[in-house]
Amino acid sequence: MALIKSISGIRGTIGGRVGDGLSPLDVVKFTSAYATFIRRTTGVEKGGVIVVGRDARLSGRMVLNLVIGTLTGMGFDVVNIGLATTPTTELAVVGEHALGGIIITASHNPKQWNALKLLNSNGEFLTDAQGKQVLAIAEADDYDYATVDNLGREQKNYTYLRRHIDAVLNLDLVDTKAIADANFTVAVDAVNSVGGIAIPKLLEALGVKHIERLFCDPTGNFGHTPEPIPENLTAISDFMRQGKADVGFVVDPDVDRLAIVMENGEFFVEEYTLVAVADYVLSHTPGATVSNLSSSRALRDVTEAHGCSYTAAAVGEVNVTTEMRRTGAVIGGEGNGGVIYPALHYGRDALVGVALFLSLLAQSHKTVSELKKTYPPYSIAKTKIELTPSTDVDAILKAVAEHYKNEKLTTIDGVKVDFPDSWVHLRKSNTEPIIRIYSEAHTMAEAQSLGDQVKSIIASLK
Repeated sequence: MALIKSISGIRGTIGGRVGDGLSPLDVVKFTSAYATFIRRTTGVEKGGVIVVGRDARLSGRMVLNLVIGTLTGMGFDVVNIGLATTPTTELAVVGEHALGGIIITASHNPKQWNALKLLNSNGEFLTDAQGKQVLAIAEADDYDYATVDNLGREQKNYTYLRRHIDAVLNLDLVDTKAIADANFTVAVDAVNSVGGIAIPKLLEALGVKHIERLFCDPTGNFGHTPEPIPENLTAISDFMRQGKADVGFVVDPDVDRLAIVMENGEFFVEEYTLVAVADYVLSHTPGATVSNLSSSRALRDVTEAHGCSYTAAAVGEVNVTTEMRRTGAVIGGEGNGGVIYPALHYGRDALVGVALFLSLLAQSHKTVSELKKTYPPYSIAKTKIELTPSTDVDAILKAVAEHYKNEKLTTIDGVKVDFPDSWVHLRKSNTEPIIRIYSEAHTMAEAQSLGDQVKSIIASLK
């Protein structure tokens, strides 16, 4: 069992004892703490709205009921938008003029996990400092519930997916005519969650007439491990190899990450989702770009080829959006397929990623594999080290930094070592009890070798 409290929210496995996983009592506790935080920071003493949406995982309805009951017990009115993507919920917070929002999803984690992702009144994730305030309130059990005359009420509003799609269609760079004229056949793998509803509806609205659905029934019984990485996507890869579609789109359970499969069944590579979309956006609206420290150097190269500036932020969506605001970035995101397009909103959004990528593809008159060849060639190797209660993460990071002290180091988030033609980044995960090690070079062999080198340094500490 596991319970992780981080910048990415409160995340845990369902079942087990209180505090060992995301038990019903833990859901109530952290929802109460969040509601108290909203009361104190907004200055709204009575009433106020909080939006709640969820993905389709099996525990979702149970957690939803607990969250709604707790929020109304704290005196908040709840707008329940039902099955909804993470970016749809973010937009709904703004649409409802709400004080905040809770998204019930564990993103890419397997079905035994669930989580509470916490939003502010802008529909954006809480900062690290704000998240720590919520945790401190929970630790102290420092909350007061409403009296019977001041209980909140629940209202259901299931219109926000349509509103989200309409907002995407209204973006200047979404070329619905070119997409419709291209007569694409598009395959979709939505891992049996809300993407199975959202992505086909978006495609239909974009004018795509031929949609091949894989794992689109939102049962919560995930048809494969939900993280959209190649080893989990054999079904859509095999399907694409049969020549049945022009492009394949894969989303995670809450639809904030987008992976692309080429017409030949090979992977566009999740890192290049943002690279391609940024290339398209920059060709029309030049400006700054931002991604996190673990994202491909290809975004920097493409940005500079457009005569624009690139900066890197610490891992975590809120860190990226903070840097995007600081630099006035026109596009940004994370290399895990997370596209953030401020013209729509400051949040990772697979729907806008699909619309912008199809616009690029239609205007380019290239196949997806031909388009991929136009981008700088890099390969990222990803490995990890499982953490135990006795693991001294700080000692590991210090030892790696010392080993590479003569190289360019960045320590705002773990340790990143930049070499002229490659880099390696290791950091403690926000979502799992592991240290992630990402390394990038021009070939996969070189990237893997660099990652293995770091693992050997860490092994020598033992």
